[in-house]
Amino acid sequence: MTRGEVFERVLAPEPGRTALVVVDMQRGFLDPGEAMEVPPAREIVPAIQSLLSVFRARRLPIVFTEFVYSESVPVLVGKLHPEHQPAPPGAPRGFGLPSSSCLEGTPSAETIPDLAPHSGEIVVRKRGYDAFTGTSLDGALRARNVTSLVVTGTMTDICVLATVTAALHREYRVTLVEDGVATLWPEIQRATLDIIGRAYGRVVTAKEVVDLISRW
Repeated sequence: MTRGEVFERVLAPEPGRTALVVVDMQRGFLDPGEAMEVPPAREIVPAIQSLLSVFRARRLPIVFTEFVYSESVPVLVGKLHPEHQPAPPGAPRGFGLPSSSCLEGTPSAETIPDLAPHSGEIVVRKRGYDAFTGTSLDGALRARNVTSLVVTGTMTDICVLATVTAALHREYRVTLVEDGVATLWPEIQRATLDIIGRAYGRVVTAKEVVDLISRW
């Protein structure tokens, strides 16, 4: 049996116990001109919308994660990425400069309107890359008897990868949607998908997930 066959058998999503996770599809990363803009992330919005539709139709859990920076919690990430720090009035903004990107209390921190969470869907605000550490996500999923996750979002090599590895180590069966994740660099996108597919989860298309869940 090949590695792919093993992953498919062991990690296949379980009917009725699978949640969709949308990682950091926020205005601070998707709005044109933002200091931390990830233009390829705009291209995956239709794929995520198709997944949202089928998960909502089947009344399966949906999670949105949002990275939020606050001066009241000056975590190390805010020093590594000064773009998240508050922009002084009238000062220039941009990559490498304080730009209020995903700053708590600003529109930049919100999920984009095209993917806006519906009432009752889980929104997890996090202070770092991994959506589990320091958040209520694990408890919220277990309360809903979730064992399997379908993961989408940005950035593939940072917050998505950190969340996928954290999920596996909490015994969740992970499926990554290859056309539902994005990063800035094509070569790093390919490498990260390969890393995840070798050790952490199934890597499939949005259509494959939609077709599978539509049969449940």
